[in-house]
Amino acid sequence: MTVHVIGAGLAGCEAAWQLANAGVCVKLHEMKPEKYSPAHKYEGFAELVCSNSLKAMRVESAAGLLKEEMRMLGSVIMQCADECSVPAGGALAVDRVKFSDAVTQKIRSHKNVEIVSGEVTQIPQGYVIIATGPLTSDAFANVIREKCGKETLSFYDAAAPIVSFESINQDKVFFAARYDRGDSDYINCPMDKEQYESFLQELTQAETVELKSFEKGFSVYEGCMPVEVLAKRGHDAIRYGPLKPVGLRDPHTGKRPWAVVQLRKENRDGTMYNLVGFQTNLKFGEQKRVFSMIPGLENAQFVRYGVMHRNTFLDSPRLLDFSFRLKKDPRIFFAGQISGTEGYIESSASGIVAGRNLARILAGKEPIRFPKETMIGALCAYISDETVKQFQPMGSNMGILPPLEEKIKNKQDRYAALSRRSLRSMRQILEKESMPE
Repeated sequence: MTVHVIGAGLAGCEAAWQLANAGVCVKLHEMKPEKYSPAHKYEGFAELVCSNSLKAMRVESAAGLLKEEMRMLGSVIMQCADECSVPAGGALAVDRVKFSDAVTQKIRSHKNVEIVSGEVTQIPQGYVIIATGPLTSDAFANVIREKCGKETLSFYDAAAPIVSFESINQDKVFFAARYDRGDSDYINCPMDKEQYESFLQELTQAETVELKSFEKGFSVYEGCMPVEVLAKRGHDAIRYGPLKPVGLRDPHTGKRPWAVVQLRKENRDGTMYNLVGFQTNLKFGEQKRVFSMIPGLENAQFVRYGVMHRNTFLDSPRLLDFSFRLKKDPRIFFAGQISGTEGYIESSASGIVAGRNLARILAGKEPIRFPKETMIGALCAYISDETVKQFQPMGSNMGILPPLEEKIKNKQDRYAALSRRSLRSMRQILEKESMPE
């Protein structure tokens, strides 16, 4: 049995590595060097485009925890990153060229991997892992769209920030739905006129991210307009839009606020909330500064900042299961940023999950459902959580982990406890996997 893996980026290389190490023959398709995406320049596999950093090393951080779990699962990306690291304080950064060369050498030299150069324009027969990334070629993106449904593939990432529930100041906000219609599912952050005026001024003057050349021709539909762009249309533009106070009454004052920022539950457990209508292209530091002016969010922990950029990704909660397998065609898996895992290591982790589980299926075993207490399991749960209605890509963060049974106020101590629990759960699942069935 031969498995086709399409794309030799971070996720594709991880998927191929997991399969090959399990004794599965892999055909790894990569369109470079025959064709390059607008962002890629180097001929090697696992090319890092935006940054050479794989984020924090501390295992008590979300990124550090995810990397440690990946090491436990035999990650080729982590092997090469550790070998090619460069000094970067508390982060794991790599020499891009040496890193790409190291991954390429390991993959090319594996006896169970065959490299097939050239662009793929049709989904091959048999088992397939599609790991073509956020800049999937137009031809293949159209094939995916036809396979999955025209409304299930996005080409522009317009995401609002997400904050952790525990970091919201409950003394300044209130739960309510407009006109009391339905359950009180929204967290409402009320503003008086003075607070609104100050917020508006800072929002319209904040620095934005400069789009890359290949992104400048893209436009988003009206409903995904950056909140800072809408704010510049007129003094009350956002007050008649996402900050509309109509149908809401502040229980603290008994009056309708001048403006209201609403937060909506992001996941089933209610550990994360997104800022409704706050798609933004502000720089991350500016988002932290300006959005922290919103009453109740003074000390908010941003588990994901808003983004506006070109990004091909699936509506994964409607399409994929916990193992990144396509529900409507179980022979097809997805991995990497096209699946909605945002970031280098997150993309790599999804490749591990897809490759490892496909190898198990081919061996007649059940796929592993990684515990939600692990960072990998939490990412798997998020991309397959059908309660997430307006899906946007997600990176690793402590907010997607289930809360601890015991309340720990100190953030560092809480993160350390979450990390210990995650690694304990990962060890248990690996011990169980190694047992004869």
